[in-house]
Amino acid sequence: MTSPAHRLPDYADRVLTAAERVPPGRVMTYGDIAGVLGSGGPRQVGRAMALYGGAAPWWRVVRADGRLLPGHEKRALEHYRTEGTPLRYDGAGVPRLDMAAARWTPRDDGPRATR
Repeated sequence: MTSPAHRLPDYADRVLTAAERVPPGRVMTYGDIAGVLGSGGPRQVGRAMALYGGAAPWWRVVRADGRLLPGHEKRALEHYRTEGTPLRYDGAGVPRLDMAAARWTPRDDGPRATR
């Protein structure tokens, strides 16, 4: 007996599709994704990413404050460095995303902001 193919909930599918559109080296916040979808909010996007986003570029969907995802900092930082995602460091040397330079919107196809 074969089991039926697993189908993602519609909202999760839409969240993952949006996450997959974010180019390497750029990020969108959970709230940005919700805004593009026109439904849900940051928590709903975060929940969809947590449950279904393992195969998606999860490191490109981030907190609005630029802090790295707790518990996944090392893996995310490897991705950011590989992709050239803009980072900044606090006085203690703790990395954060440089949101002004790294944030992307679907209509933002131009070069990254420079500082």
